[in-house]
Amino acid sequence: MDWIAGDIGGTKSWLVWLAQASAAGLPQTRFEQVYASADFVSADDLLRRFMADAGASNPPGGVLLALPGAIEDQRARLTNLDWTLDAAAMQQALGVREVRFINDFQAAAAGVETLTAADVVALNPRAAVVGGVRAITGAGTGLGLAFMLADAEGRYRSFATEGGHVDFAPANALQARLLERLRAEYGHVSWERVVSGSALNDLYRFCCAEQGGALPDKVVDGAALAARAEAGEAAAVAALDLFIDVYGAWVGNVALMYQPFGGLYVAGGVATHMLARMQSPRFMAAATDKGRMRGVVERTPIFLITCKRLGVQGAMVQTQLDSHAAS
Repeated sequence: MDWIAGDIGGTKSWLVWLAQASAAGLPQTRFEQVYASADFVSADDLLRRFMADAGASNPPGGVLLALPGAIEDQRARLTNLDWTLDAAAMQQALGVREVRFINDFQAAAAGVETLTAADVVALNPRAAVVGGVRAITGAGTGLGLAFMLADAEGRYRSFATEGGHVDFAPANALQARLLERLRAEYGHVSWERVVSGSALNDLYRFCCAEQGGALPDKVVDGAALAARAEAGEAAAVAALDLFIDVYGAWVGNVALMYQPFGGLYVAGGVATHMLARMQSPRFMAAATDKGRMRGVVERTPIFLITCKRLGVQGAMVQTQLDSHAAS
């Protein structure tokens, strides 16, 4: 049957209409579109718009959406988008046979299987262990984390986590001051509060205060921060350096938690927009700063994913797995 596969993000949502599999068993892309998520009051409205743009006279048989947030009983309230989704309600509202939700980084993990050598950059070039544990993490609007385990036939199954919301741990005095500043504002401070696109404004404001400068009177997003750094503004440069330090520390933590010698993949739009900084020695220096466990990180193959369609490609893979399971 036809499917709509979607990667729903706090900033953008990427949707693909997959036509029924061909004689070769491969699905055909009928229509594909990217939307600004904030332009829609709900996922139902987004999907109705997509179906209209696709020129569909009838809804597809199934909808599978990768969502940024915890999913319980096929219901989810999104972390960085004011949407609440219920699969059963969506199924009835849209008139489709099946609706299923998965975590966005579970989809990203499934998408790793679709990558080619041109879709990744090696940050720590080590040989991946065949059948070894894999992990994927990345900063977009929020911070995601999933891991992958191979079965006896070497096929990987992905598992979602909400690891990005565990407590942030500072690595030095500067980061300890950052923690205190964020704690005063937010209460609980997770790694997502310092490693995400939404964190960049807070990091910049912190660095402005550290240097005795005036605080900005409006939100400074990643693009504006990069422009200020390019112009030589010291606080902006410091904020980006701090971001690389905490991102590297987080990736090193993931390496210790999962020992993903099959590959540790870094995804998300934030990293791809600062590729030169991610490839700098500073990033891996922070990642490997793990005391007696430094060698574990040094042995871990770490790759930066540059493919922009990773999430939706993973959702597309998952629709086929679901179709095979149902048949």
